[in-house]
Amino acid sequence: MPHDAGHAMKLRLRDDLLAAMKEGRAAEAKVLRTLVAAIDNAEAPPIIAGQGHQGETERLCLDDASVLAAIRAETEEREHAAVQMDGLGKPIHAEALRTEAAIARRYLG
Repeated sequence: MPHDAGHAMKLRLRDDLLAAMKEGRAAEAKVLRTLVAAIDNAEAPPIIAGQGHQGETERLCLDDASVLAAIRAETEEREHAAVQMDGLGKPIHAEALRTEAAIARRYLG
């Protein structure tokens, strides 16, 4: 059976999410939920045009590189948005986005 990096990372994220929720770290919990969703989306099989809905389909088994790519995309999205917020004169929003990016970045290494 191949290593399912997506499943392994989601287990880690969910454990950390539970701890963040218990400790009242709402901002961290929000980011962790987003990362789980990003991996879920990466595991979704492609939709083939003209085939319609085929009922239940098996999720894709992700390798380490695919999981890291999904997390990196979420991190980069927040970093880019922080730069935009700085440009709009909204440093508080920019800092919140940088904090979210830092939380996500913990799962890249």
